[in-house]
This record gives sequence, C-alpha cells and structure tokens, in this order.
Amino acid sequence: MKILLATHNKHKLEELLKILPAEDNKGNKIEYVSFLDFPQIAEPQETGTTLKQNAQLKAVYGLKQTGLISIADDTGLTVDALGGAPGVHSARYAYPDKADYPANNEKLLKELSAFKGKERSASFTTVAALALPDGNIIFKEGKVSGFIAQDYSGKNGFGYDPLFICAETNKTMAEMTPQEKNSISHRARAFAQLSEIIKGL
Repeated sequence: MKILLATHNKHKLEELLKILPAEDNKGNKIEYVSFLDFPQIAEPQETGTTLKQNAQLKAVYGLKQTGLISIADDTGLTVDALGGAPGVHSARYAYPDKADYPANNEKLLKELSAFKGKERSASFTTVAALALPDGNIIFKEGKVSGFIAQDYSGKNGFGYDPLFICAETNKTMAEMTPQEKNSISHRARAFAQLSEIIKGL
C-alpha cells in the first residue's frame, strides 16, 4: 500500500515517518511518499478558517493530484493572552504569504512581552485528515497544553518548539528528544489515532 503525506515540509515529514506504522495489520509494508516526490505539484492554498478545513483541503488536494490515499494535517498554536492567536495562522503568523519560523517566534515573543508566568498559557492542536478514494475523510485530533517561554530553549524540533513549554514535562518541545516529543506531542497524539485506521485499510 502506498500513501501520500500531503506536505512539502521536510521537518514535518521526518516526524510523521517516525510516528506512522510501517506495516498494516496483515504484515504488508506501507510505503509513504510526499509532495517532495512530485515536484510538479504546487503547494495547495490553505484557505480554510479552521484547522480541520485546512487539513481536509490538503488531504483532498493530494488525493486528486496523485490518486493515492492521502494524509494531511494542520496545526495551530493557541495563546490565551492573545485571544487564541496565532491559531489557524500559526505557520504564517509573521508574514501572510510565507512560513518563516524565526520571524514567527520573534513576533510571538514581542506580542507576549508584557505577560508573565501563567499569563502565557497556550496549547498546540493538530487535526489530521485521511482522504480515501471512495470519498470518505477521517479526522483525528491531538492536543497538548503548556506555556510560552520567555526565551528560546532547546535545539530539536522546528517551528514554535523552542518556545513552547509542555506542561507534562516542563520542557520546551525543542528540549525533548525526538522520542520524547513523539510520545506526547499534539501531532503524535493525532497520528497515533490515525495509525490504527491506516493499519486496517
């Protein structure tokens, strides 16, 4: 079975390949490909107003472009002091037309400069979508709560990982080993649920 991971993001791809199952329930190998294997396919426009809409949009786009079972996700950082921002705009928080991790982090620190301690509460949510050739779409959600750090800490991960302190470990996502992160992260929780579906296809 071949499955498309509908992303051009190398960092996300690396994480997903460590989380998703290598075999189905019958012991058959699952082969994963991504948009990086199809250079002619352009990046889909994320025009949804919710994480679920964007995950669905990308998964369906991948299915239509390749004919393969397609998986996509959208992730949002919700910061309580900012009224839920950056939310669905997390990847393009600093610039509406491109994803720039350093700029996103700098903007977040600036926006929270007047807030301390528990006032910096936040959560990460991932919605994963599985688009099947018969038209069915299956959604799974994962969430983790925590706080935004005062400054960067840790060298692993990507995106907001150096700033997001997970409440369960009291470490930033970037301070965790990949194994630690992939056992409790929002993306891991969403895709662990989806993995059970994939193994039964």
